[in-house]
Amino acid sequence: MLKTEDLQQNSLLRLLTEEELTHLLPSFEKVTLTLGQSLSESGKQMSHVYFPLDAIVSLLCVMEDGASTEIAVVGYEGVVGVSLFMGGETTPSRAIVQSAGQAYRLKGQLLKNEFYRAGSMQRLLLRYTQALLTQMAQTAVCNRHHSLDKQLCRWLLLSLDRLHSNELLMTHELIANMLGVRREGVTEAAGKLQRAGLISYNRGHITVIDRPGLEARVCECYSVVKNEYDRLLNHHAVT
Repeated sequence: MLKTEDLQQNSLLRLLTEEELTHLLPSFEKVTLTLGQSLSESGKQMSHVYFPLDAIVSLLCVMEDGASTEIAVVGYEGVVGVSLFMGGETTPSRAIVQSAGQAYRLKGQLLKNEFYRAGSMQRLLLRYTQALLTQMAQTAVCNRHHSLDKQLCRWLLLSLDRLHSNELLMTHELIANMLGVRREGVTEAAGKLQRAGLISYNRGHITVIDRPGLEARVCECYSVVKNEYDRLLNHHAVT
């Protein structure tokens, strides 16, 4: 049986009051998210929202020819399904599980009901949405103006911030799909990071060895996104 402290494994839910968590507790369901699983498709309304625990979900824009680019990542700091409570109901992007793990699932209508009560849940979700929009905007800027090396550093750090370890299970081909670049470019960029002693890569298994070194090499886009999440999603901001 779920307890309120179980829900608090998700940082966003941790910011709610004990009373709010207790009220919602019976409606949450713990689910396993598998690698490559689709949580939402372009133009289709989601039935549930997902609060990841140790999984990472990529929000992707997909072109008519099948090419895709990641516009944001969501982990235990957030929720997948903001279009449901923002009034749009659907979105052109897809939500695909990038790293398998657990999540808490809640029916979309229940979240909307809580949102429209205009309490702390609404303030929290609005602040999270602003942080998510910042990540999307900065990703677009980064992809346009910065080298692939720096983009890869940003992507690795943002992914690590949403995990409880320094390891990622991800092939170069999948990273290339996320960044919207050629696989050979990712292989070359990852090779530079490995030769610099920042990461270790073997058969789809990436381990960050020197995080400070990675942070020193990344462009300003990472700190812009991280600082905005830290500024907007703290207890003082949403109470």
